[in-house]
Amino acid sequence: MVSLTHKIIFLTVLWLASGMVSAEPCREQTFSGNQYLVCSFDLVETDIRLFWQNGDGQPYRTFSALADELASGGKELVFAMNGGMYQRDFTPLGLYIEAGRELKSLNTASIEGSPAQIPNFYKKPNGVFYIGSSHAGVMETDQFQQQQPDHLYATQSGPMLVINGEIHPLFISDSSARNVRNGVGITDASVVHFVMTNNRMSFYDFALFFRDYLGCDNALYLDGGTAPGIYSPALFRNDLPGHDGYGPIIGVVE
Repeated sequence: MVSLTHKIIFLTVLWLASGMVSAEPCREQTFSGNQYLVCSFDLVETDIRLFWQNGDGQPYRTFSALADELASGGKELVFAMNGGMYQRDFTPLGLYIEAGRELKSLNTASIEGSPAQIPNFYKKPNGVFYIGSSHAGVMETDQFQQQQPDHLYATQSGPMLVINGEIHPLFISDSSARNVRNGVGITDASVVHFVMTNNRMSFYDFALFFRDYLGCDNALYLDGGTAPGIYSPALFRNDLPGHDGYGPIIGVVE
C-alpha cells in the first residue's frame, strides 16, 4: 500500500517535471540533506527584467531603492534577487544588457591556475542568463557569443552549474568548500527558477539540486557568501546587500 507521504512526493515530482508554476512562486525545499528557497516564474505570465542604474545613472545598490523608483512610476516590485557578479563600483563584471541596450560587453578573459586559485566568475565555462519577450535561457558564454539568441535582457556570471545536463567538470562531489549560494536555471523556454540556499554547501551539491530535483539542463551560478539576497514582500524578505550594495538586480515587476 502506498503511503500518503509517497503520494505527495510523487505528485510533487510530476508537478516539477511538467514545468508548471504555482500561484505562490516561492517555496522552501529540502533535497539530499540541504535546504533551499526556490522561486519559479513563467515568463508567459510574468514580467522579469534586469536593473542596474537609476534614472540618474547611479547603481540602485538596494532592493528598496529599486522598489521605490518603480512605485513612483506606478509599478510594483514583487520579487528580486542579485543578478550576477560585479566590481567594487557595482559595475557588472561581464555582459549586461537591459531593455535591448548593451551596457557592458561580454567578458571572455581567462585566468590560469588551479581551480582553488581561479575566481568563481572565471571557472570556465561561465555563462549568460538571458530573457526574451516570452522566453529565457542559460547558455555557456562561448555558445552565447556564437549563437546570439534573441534577448532583451542578459547578465553574465559564473561558473555554469549545469551544462547540457552535466555537472560542471571542475566541481568535486566531496568538496569541503561550502558557502551560501544562489543561481538560476531553466526547465523550458519560459519557466525560470531562482534558487537561494538556506545553508552552506558545495558547488557540486548546488548543481545537483538544479539538475536532479528541478530538472534543469542548464543552470548558472549568480554569487555566494554574503553577496546573495532576496526581495519578496510575500516572504517578508528585503535582504540588505553584503558588499555595501548590489550590482545587477533581477526583478519581477507588476
